[in-house]
Amino acid sequence: MEKVRPKKQLGQHFLTDLGIAENIAKAVKGHQGINKVLEIGPGMGVLTDFLIAQDWDLYLVDIDSESIQYLHQKYPNLTDKIIEADYLKYNIGEVIEGKYIVAGNFPYNISSQIFFKILPERDKVVEVVCMLQKEVAMRIASPKGNKDYGILSVLLQAFYDIEYLFNVPPEVFNPPPKVNSGVIRLVRNEVQRLDCDEKLFFRVVKQAFSTRRKTLRNALKSMGLSEGMKMEPILDKRAEQLGVEEFVQLTNKLQESWKQ
Repeated sequence: MEKVRPKKQLGQHFLTDLGIAENIAKAVKGHQGINKVLEIGPGMGVLTDFLIAQDWDLYLVDIDSESIQYLHQKYPNLTDKIIEADYLKYNIGEVIEGKYIVAGNFPYNISSQIFFKILPERDKVVEVVCMLQKEVAMRIASPKGNKDYGILSVLLQAFYDIEYLFNVPPEVFNPPPKVNSGVIRLVRNEVQRLDCDEKLFFRVVKQAFSTRRKTLRNALKSMGLSEGMKMEPILDKRAEQLGVEEFVQLTNKLQESWKQ
């Protein structure tokens, strides 16, 4: 029977360069000795082939029904581990118990949303190796003080050690995207919880970058700064000048000011 070849999904560009696919697969290290890998958006299985060759306990999740049909035909031994679902809405815990690794060529249009879903699962997702739009990849890996540094940089760097691995040009995809791509690796760090109210920390970071060209004094105005808080020297800075620890300190200062 002829295999059904999936059509391109919205925001998805299929990788055709086998050498790059192999390099992405090799970048998966198995942090904490974890062997379970969830590939998001496997498409036609170009990356999947190399992950299988490395003998990971592999799970695949894809929203596209044609891709799922193709994957079932191509990998009959993975039948019980091929999931037809929207990753953003699906509870992976129903299929994968305990800790696991995430890998994949992330669809550009939802790559940030994927990371915002991974964050609450950070104690289960011990490693992420992925390809995404270069601009987003650089933002995630960027240190403070850099123009690329933003909300995702702070939130992910709070819980993961992040490394930008290599660039990927448009011509190795079908169809070629209009932007360059990049591959990054995130490895869960030792931080179990932040030394502050984590929900407030997330709010402060997001609000601080909402008007990133303004000082924090102006950016955080809507959060109800007390007169004493307004005098804090840290508020003279802009959001991109603060690292994770400084955002933790800012969160604690803000919370303390509300009690006074």
